[in-house]
Amino acid sequence: MASKRDRMSVYERDGVTVLDFGTMEIWDGADLALLRETLTRLVDHEKCKSIGVELSSVKYIPSGFFGMLYDLYEKGIAVTLYSPQPNVASMLWFKQFCLHTEDGRYLLKSDLASAHDKASDEEVRSEKEKWDKSLKQSNDYSTTVS
Repeated sequence: MASKRDRMSVYERDGVTVLDFGTMEIWDGADLALLRETLTRLVDHEKCKSIGVELSSVKYIPSGFFGMLYDLYEKGIAVTLYSPQPNVASMLWFKQFCLHTEDGRYLLKSDLASAHDKASDEEVRSEKEKWDKSLKQSNDYSTTVS
């Protein structure tokens, strides 16, 4: 029986070091431990600045995965998520913190400022509209209550 370590491959794709569990559909605690160990080695010891994770087969991701991504973000590492299935890409975390690119990748928003100024402007405009609408509703409420 092959160990999980044997089922994960690490390779380079367009300058990004990619971790790939192959056809594994559901990650468990042991998978996350291996992923964290590998990420730590790549970032802290091999000094990788751009990490990717292939998600094309994954149907469920434990919340601990998103914590790992945040840890990378805090270290200034560029994070690319490749080909997540629709149910994974529709998770709140993806919607809130990742930008879907035209070529199917998802970038952690820390990468947006330099690489996607136009998308960043659109996001700011959208957030401003939501804020203005929320503020108007709040003002409407306060005037009707007084």
